[in-house]
Amino acid sequence: MSLQCIGEDNWVDTRTVYIGHKEPPPGTEAFIQQRFPDNRIVSSKYTFWNFIPKNMFEQFRRVANFYFLIIFLVQLIIDTPTSPVTSGLPLFFVIIVTAIKQGYEDWLRHKSDNAVNHCPVHVVENGNVVCKQSCKLRVGDIVLVKEDESFPCDLILLSSSQHDGTCFVTTASLDGESSHKTYHAVQDTKAYNNEREVTSIHGTIECEQPQPDLYKFVGRINIYMNNEPVARPLGSENLLLRGATLKNTKYIYAAAIYTGMETKMALNYQAKSQKRSAVEKSMNAYLVVYLCILVSKSLINTMLKYVWQADANRDEPWYNQRTEAEKHRHIVIRAFTDFLAFMVLFNYIIPVSMYVTVEMQKFLGSYFIIWDHEMLDEETEERAVVNTSDLNEELGQVEYVFTDKTGTLTENNMEFIECCVDGYVYVPHAICNGQLMPDAVGMDMIDTSPGPDSREREELFFRALCLCHTVQVKEEETVDGLKHGSHHGKSSSFYISSSPDEVALVEGMKRLGFTYIRLKEGHMEISNREDEIERFELLEVLTFDSVRRRMSVIVKTSTGEFYLFCKGADSSIFPRVISGKVEQIRSRVEQNALVGLRTLCVAYKRLSPEQYQEVCHLLSNAKLALQDRDKRLAEAYDLIEKDLILLGATAVEDRLQDKAADTIESLHKAGIKVWVLTGDKMETAAATCYASKLFHPNTQILELTTKRTEEQSLHDVLFDLSRTILRQHGNMTRNTFSSLSDDCTDYGLIIDGATLSAVMRPSQEDSNSGNYREIFLDICRNCSAVLCCRMAPLQKAQIVKLVKTSKEHPITLAIGDGANDVSMILEAHVGIGIMGKEGRQAMRNSDYAIPKFKHLKKLLLVHGHYYYIRISELVQYFFYKNVCFIFPQFLYQFFCGFSQQPLYDTAYLTLYNISFTSLPILIYSLIEQHVNVDVLKKDPFLYRDIAKNSLLRWSTFIYWTLLGIYEAFIMFFGVYFLFDNTAFTSNGQMFGNWTFGTLVFTVLVFTVTFKLALDTHYWTWINHFVIWGSLIFFVVFSLLSGGIIWPFLNYQRMYYVFIQVLSSGPAWLSIILLITASLLPDVLKKVMWRALWPTTTEYIQMGPDSQGRDTAAVGHCLIRLLCTLLCVYKYT
Repeated sequence: MSLQCIGEDNWVDTRTVYIGHKEPPPGTEAFIQQRFPDNRIVSSKYTFWNFIPKNMFEQFRRVANFYFLIIFLVQLIIDTPTSPVTSGLPLFFVIIVTAIKQGYEDWLRHKSDNAVNHCPVHVVENGNVVCKQSCKLRVGDIVLVKEDESFPCDLILLSSSQHDGTCFVTTASLDGESSHKTYHAVQDTKAYNNEREVTSIHGTIECEQPQPDLYKFVGRINIYMNNEPVARPLGSENLLLRGATLKNTKYIYAAAIYTGMETKMALNYQAKSQKRSAVEKSMNAYLVVYLCILVSKSLINTMLKYVWQADANRDEPWYNQRTEAEKHRHIVIRAFTDFLAFMVLFNYIIPVSMYVTVEMQKFLGSYFIIWDHEMLDEETEERAVVNTSDLNEELGQVEYVFTDKTGTLTENNMEFIECCVDGYVYVPHAICNGQLMPDAVGMDMIDTSPGPDSREREELFFRALCLCHTVQVKEEETVDGLKHGSHHGKSSSFYISSSPDEVALVEGMKRLGFTYIRLKEGHMEISNREDEIERFELLEVLTFDSVRRRMSVIVKTSTGEFYLFCKGADSSIFPRVISGKVEQIRSRVEQNALVGLRTLCVAYKRLSPEQYQEVCHLLSNAKLALQDRDKRLAEAYDLIEKDLILLGATAVEDRLQDKAADTIESLHKAGIKVWVLTGDKMETAAATCYASKLFHPNTQILELTTKRTEEQSLHDVLFDLSRTILRQHGNMTRNTFSSLSDDCTDYGLIIDGATLSAVMRPSQEDSNSGNYREIFLDICRNCSAVLCCRMAPLQKAQIVKLVKTSKEHPITLAIGDGANDVSMILEAHVGIGIMGKEGRQAMRNSDYAIPKFKHLKKLLLVHGHYYYIRISELVQYFFYKNVCFIFPQFLYQFFCGFSQQPLYDTAYLTLYNISFTSLPILIYSLIEQHVNVDVLKKDPFLYRDIAKNSLLRWSTFIYWTLLGIYEAFIMFFGVYFLFDNTAFTSNGQMFGNWTFGTLVFTVLVFTVTFKLALDTHYWTWINHFVIWGSLIFFVVFSLLSGGIIWPFLNYQRMYYVFIQVLSSGPAWLSIILLITASLLPDVLKKVMWRALWPTTTEYIQMGPDSQGRDTAAVGHCLIRLLCTLLCVYKYT
């Protein structure tokens, strides 16, 4: 239904929920029962009835599958030279394997759905608790949830076992945040603590229609008392989301408002956009080229066939007379039919099995990341996680890394370092109240002794930090199975919060003598230095948000005074301050930021009773609004949080993660540019960048910040920076992967969020403003590192997109640990989530998740390197071996009158890609190591050898294709000329077309297998077993298929053919000779290239630690073998 709020112009799409399904009192409002979905969750993709048609439709949407389906249908419809089995069997194998895989995955989803939908739920009906299945829950039901149970749907909290109506919840399954969050019951219903009382609640809930935002909810509840409604606002603090878990609260009663697929958790099931790797794009481009080759070959053969048949004797020889129907068929139809027949004959040049092999390689290869013991976090016992295996090879192509700072480069383990009150410094256990403590030896004592007038401000500052927070206090020693707060075997209180900064500040105050005790019955209790308990009534909490970057509380003292305490970032506090020692505190804040400490400023103001009533009025109006509530609250907060008095500032340390600096240094050596995107202030972030070796002492820092753009226009600043860099580089843009020379100035750029907005959203009046982005990118390309500070989450994604879509189209990687990093993780080509303390939302939305930032080094430099090398060889090898396979068939048409006679037997056509040559390349693509793991970690420069998709460039593709064509020529004409007019066997019998084709096929299988063996550097028993085993399988299959009469076959044209081939000495010699001649040019090319233009990788391979073979020695052996074979053949 639609509801228009008073004073609002726009209509709001809302729903009305009747608590307990009770009708409103007569005369209050119309009872309109709305229909809502049940609580059934459906995450499966198929049903029993639509699986086959839906799965087939999805599979045949792939170009390769659809192409082979067409070829198969053509073979069924018209008379083609090959059996439909030759294309149908590989296609059906691919389709069936894929369908089984997808069907099994969907069956697991059905199983999971049923487990969730049939779990028991306690519902309050008519004063009694009834147990129902979760799927039968309805909107409006009153639900009883007990401790450690998950919420079955989205609920509005009505009451809890806590006397103040609060409950504690973990939302780890939603946003990954494992900390306890506090939720509040409706003020008018929190006293209802049993089933009978809860059943008596008479009210309605008006709220927005379902939306996926987990952190936003707008609604209001109308409680009918004496038939008069009392309206109360509802916000995200009242909404319990499905999937969250009740903790440290015995029970709660809540009303269901969103069920089933309308819950926020279900609405967040939306699939991530499909990411495609550079290798996959190259595969598709190569496929198009080979399709063009296929069509060209078919057209050429069709035209040549009719040129050949221009002679009547050739068109209709005496032994092959045409029927009357064939004579009267139109020439265009005959030509088209012949064209299709040639397409069928040559269609094996398109490797359909390559897609299956690539999928298997990616899926199986991803387990090497999961099984890597070096990527195991010993503290948490967590391993790396692979959420998608489609991007394994993309890890070897990364050019830009965009990283968060807090929790990614740093530990996100906050420790209170110091606070500054009116310019006087206080350090826990070192300097307190101006007194030097025993462990403060050697500390700087400047400005650490406050005068007598500062005592009141000092205590007010400590009280402000004890009150302005959302920290929860736990007295129990054991919570959720973990021990907390124990001291010398005794239980004591400990603090938990969704923000580690808040815990660090409250604990810091405790060490300075002011202890936050608890929140009880709406009153916050603290203990001062004299161990006296002070009680403050908590009136309002102005929650923190990333736009305001501050939070406030309004409290009432025991003497009746009203105070507003506010804490936040210096940039959001200083402009709102009207008094206080601003300059002294600003100086200390900047000093702490320079050494990498996180700083917050604290301010306050006294409120008169009249001012407090005005504040209550502002907040009440904003909270009751159903439309634009967030905007109205922001406006109210802006009016309330002004005219503050500055008290002081705090400094908290977030230590750098272990080996973070080494990882960044290795990435730089690998030619990868690292950008840090953070919401922290510039000085703090810059200090972290220096500590992590992103910036070096000799780095010249270029600033593109608000401070500078206030002095100059953005246009002038950008062009000044551009001239500075171009003057150094001589108007040449530094290549991303070029090494930095010693005489080249190393530049680092710092930009803030406000300036970035100006760059991304240029002024329309400025005709040159359209070039700002390109100028900005030119500046960034010439900087070795970039720091973006004061970034909003959306701006992080904008930065990634800006670089990703630039004219070079570099491969980008984004890494972060918090929910604010999800946008850039989804935007980048590769998204990495850190299993950090800011929750698991980044991990769940990422492509890969790692425990620590240091594991990124091995993930890229080792795993990414290997994956790219392996799949590049796999793709090129598949196209190469199919060229070798089908080009002799093309040449054979010139010797059979373009009659579409196949060169190979049907069994060979069918099994070539499925059995004879597929397994060796699959194993190669899983375990090949062209360089030792330790060498890749020690020499990051090797990563540059594979940069820019170097192994799948067009030049490399053309070389592999020409190599395949050359070897096809050698195989075909080698067999043709070696046995031209020559007796094949000792009894003088000549060989026929099937013997000729079998001999060519034998040379083909051995040549392409030996080619892979020559390219293998890392030999294990698995390689030996698969490579030599596949050759043995081919020989055994050929012997069995041709050596036995099989009764279920209508004909056996290959009977005894292979045995005849093996019984001939010249055939053996020709096989060895042709294999050697085919492989020799490739070996000689590698020998020359290694000698004249070796890459860094080849230098390593030729070193003493190389596990690879010496290619030059192999080439020398092959040359000697070829000479010997020629001599032997000459005398036989």
